[in-house]
Amino acid sequence: MSLYNLILVVLGVAILGVAWLPSLLRNYPLSYPIFFIGLGMLLFWLPLGLPDPDPVEFSSFTTHLTEICVTVALTGTGLKIDKRFSLRAWRIPLVLVLGLMLLTIGSFAGIAWGLFGMLPASAVLLAATLAPTDPVLAGDVQVGEPGEGREDNVRLALTAEAGLNDGLAFPFVYLALALLPVAAEPLGARLLHWAWMDLGYRTAMGVLGGWLAGRGLSYLIFDLPHRIRIRPEAYGFVALAVTLTAYGLTELVHGYGFLAVFVAAVTLRRHERSHEYQTEMHDFTDQLERLLIVVILMLFGGAIAWGLFDYLTWTGAALGLLLVLGLRPLGGMLTLMGSGLSWPERLVISFFGIRGIGSFFYLAFALDTRYFPAGRELWATVGFTVLVSVVLHGVLATPVMNWLDRQQGRPTVQEEEEQTTAGPSRHEENPAPASGS
Repeated sequence: MSLYNLILVVLGVAILGVAWLPSLLRNYPLSYPIFFIGLGMLLFWLPLGLPDPDPVEFSSFTTHLTEICVTVALTGTGLKIDKRFSLRAWRIPLVLVLGLMLLTIGSFAGIAWGLFGMLPASAVLLAATLAPTDPVLAGDVQVGEPGEGREDNVRLALTAEAGLNDGLAFPFVYLALALLPVAAEPLGARLLHWAWMDLGYRTAMGVLGGWLAGRGLSYLIFDLPHRIRIRPEAYGFVALAVTLTAYGLTELVHGYGFLAVFVAAVTLRRHERSHEYQTEMHDFTDQLERLLIVVILMLFGGAIAWGLFDYLTWTGAALGLLLVLGLRPLGGMLTLMGSGLSWPERLVISFFGIRGIGSFFYLAFALDTRYFPAGRELWATVGFTVLVSVVLHGVLATPVMNWLDRQQGRPTVQEEEEQTTAGPSRHEENPAPASGS
């Protein structure tokens, strides 16, 4: 059996599945990522001769694959947020990123180091890796497509948080690298360099680079076509250009590309908000994101089947469960006190801190950059935490969001879709005859 042809068949079936499954599972307490992780486990468990999906051995490949996926997802996330950015309108997402994420990293690293005896560098790396919520796997709790209008407090908060913290968690990954005892410079010099370079400069360049890229590309996309016509079917490639240009240019000046991509997409969304190209660009990135997520989830399932959890310790499992079931929900409720949100809104926002592909990227990046002791144990802990999050949040997302919509007196997403896709009324099917007939 040709391995190449087998891989083509597997990818074809998987891509067909990702085209159908989101619609088929919309009314059920199940998300399509769960299906593809299970499919990957099954395929790699069978004696088909598939290659080893070990993320440790192939850390560079894992880094770049997850990097591309997160970058594309951040573009789509920014393009679908209708609400213009302002400190007042985005205060809840900013509180989640600047308050809850820092609280989560500090408390998680402190517990991993002080209570479970992890080395400081490994504790900080694990905390930074698992801190960001995921823009890829959290589609069921995020806002809808551009112009769809479903931007309640919860969906906006979770969507914008996922877009922002995938870039703002990066400084703490660099902090973990700075804490490694194998580094040549004294610890004080390393921390000083981290403070001005990794925390200050890189973050500022991420925001500035994203804003400049968004402004420049807005002119090319929406103003230039008045003089030089761009064919409508090319705007999917324009979305990809936004992603690659904003990311690449910002990384060239040592800024955070993830942050730049999201800022560029949000900036781009401010211009010609009702233009059809906004939807076309978002749809293209959404399709590309789904293609990449299929590959990553199946490889993740394959890694599990090939023994990823053989290195999982009781400490790692306890830390993962503590984060998903304890630190995120309790920290969210504490951070959102005084926010003006109702208690159901605070509860849902606090609970749905979905972990995913961003965590894979950060861990692969760190392990590919420097040597960390117990790297496989770190991968097992991160993989276990992501699996728990995907299953738990994937099962609960639809019923919980439906419950919240009813609590707020809104129709659910399914009810709105049914109204939209319903056939014309009897009056429309049998219009009244024209006067004088």
